[in-house]
Amino acid sequence: MRKHLLAAALLAGLAGCQDGQAPTAPTASTEQAGQSQADAQFAELSKKALDTWMQLSPVSATQIGDHRYDGELDDLSADGQKKSLEASKALLADLDKVDVSKLGRENQVDAAILRNQLQSDIWNNETLQSWQWDPQVYNGLAGSAIYGLMAREFAPLPERLKSATARIEKIPQIFAAARANLDPARVPKIHAETVAKQNKGILSLVETFITPNIGQLEAADQQRLTAAIDALNKAVAEQQEWLDKTLVPNAKGDFRIGAEKYDQKLKFSLNSSLSRAEIGERARAELTRVRADMYGIAQQVLKDKPGAPEMPANPTDDQQQKAIEAALELAYADKPARDKVVDDAKASLAQSTEFVRTHDLMTLPDAPVDIILMPEFQRGVAVAYCDSPGPLDKNLKTFYAVSPIPDDWNDKQVDSFLREYNSRMIHLLSIHEGTPGHYLEGWHSGKFPSTLRAVLRSGLFAEGWAVYTERMMQEQGYLDNDPLFHLVQLKFYLRTISNAILDQGVHVDNWSREQAMHLMTHDAFQQESEAAGKWVRAQLTSAQLPTYFVGAQEHFDTRKAVQDKQGANFNLKAYHDQILSYGAPPVRFARQLMLDQPIQ
Repeated sequence: MRKHLLAAALLAGLAGCQDGQAPTAPTASTEQAGQSQADAQFAELSKKALDTWMQLSPVSATQIGDHRYDGELDDLSADGQKKSLEASKALLADLDKVDVSKLGRENQVDAAILRNQLQSDIWNNETLQSWQWDPQVYNGLAGSAIYGLMAREFAPLPERLKSATARIEKIPQIFAAARANLDPARVPKIHAETVAKQNKGILSLVETFITPNIGQLEAADQQRLTAAIDALNKAVAEQQEWLDKTLVPNAKGDFRIGAEKYDQKLKFSLNSSLSRAEIGERARAELTRVRADMYGIAQQVLKDKPGAPEMPANPTDDQQQKAIEAALELAYADKPARDKVVDDAKASLAQSTEFVRTHDLMTLPDAPVDIILMPEFQRGVAVAYCDSPGPLDKNLKTFYAVSPIPDDWNDKQVDSFLREYNSRMIHLLSIHEGTPGHYLEGWHSGKFPSTLRAVLRSGLFAEGWAVYTERMMQEQGYLDNDPLFHLVQLKFYLRTISNAILDQGVHVDNWSREQAMHLMTHDAFQQESEAAGKWVRAQLTSAQLPTYFVGAQEHFDTRKAVQDKQGANFNLKAYHDQILSYGAPPVRFARQLMLDQPIQ
């Protein structure tokens, strides 16, 4: 009970307030009084927005750390969608009444973030309408409803099991909403097929987290939970039959969302000053530059090697390609065993953490991180991810999840995967997902006092930071300045670059699979299995893949601007700690705060 009250108190007391304090009373200064009144008005609106979101999305509330609604589920029915739309429009109208120019700087940032989110929610509901054509909306909610309750020990196990029981009883409503809302004519076949494969994954969550612990409950609660699980099994079977016999055969939608919707979604998703055209132009220039750098490393590591390819000063495309591929083969030779990927990830995370400590690159977290096997219902989109605790759940573990190699893969598939995720790439993965990437950034960002900013944490900032740290660690000499590590780091960065190009190519330029695969396997040197998985991801998502590249560019640009301003006084650790202190807003706002520029 205290946990729930604490969450409610934080929502009321921190949302939208600067420096974690309630708005101050008006002073004698007219300007200060106006600012204080505006800040107080915005704090109330922030609280209202957060409370509204928590009530409308109990599953997100659990993940955020507000546990007042742990036994409830989001209403994905048509009526529920209408209610959400009306709430977003009402909040936006309230925001329009706030004189943003009179807010403190941090609240000006939060107001801009809030406006972007509300406009995005309205556009998604009215124009993109994912709930009418994307079955992932329903499958993801069903899995997260259980996983969010059981993965972390935010409350005693029996209490979480009771909440899980209530949610399991309601999950059939999610399936019913999917069958009622989804129009097979608008559903892309790749979406239908993916969800058909993932559907039973929710039962593995129950088997992993719920079933072994039923004995923790009193007899009556055990009976209720057992009945709920039995009903869920039947509901999953019914949903599987509908997916296999109705949705998949009749799915006729186009996975491409087109230029108009893509540009608008990109604007909301990134909250960046860069347009699609500017992103594409910058990405193509970076692709050329990085390949040239990789060729230079190839000349270094292949020098005097027997059988080395021809490496003239001004190579043709074919000569450049063969030299880089030959150099990468040296890195591919050092790879983990099939069953040691997770063990190697743990070891590399420890090594990257120690490097940050000994080189004093930034303040290290004091909260725990666990490397886990990725839950089955979340597999199939990315090889790894970082799952930080919600902003209201303090001192809980961060999960660095790694997808295992599927049991049914043959030796050729496994070899392709392990060439891509060779030992040096595992180091980069642990840098990106762990330290000093997502895990460290999430810990720093979680200390910022605005709950609103924590809830609306920018993916652009987070993903861009993780990519930034890959280059930063290499520049600082990680793995003893190993040139092959540098080569693999550049290859990993090529993936970031190609992600941005691929997303536009697929959703705007109508790229074929062959065009996409050429970009990834030829231009970016990805293995067939990695590229094939990214092709699927590019079809299943839109305007998310560019966040890595655009965020990284803005982080690189921001550090250069601060270095130029501070000159000889620039300190890397101080810079890192300061940029991370703002709670992960879109990078352009962190830059404006850092350089004392107007918030725009």
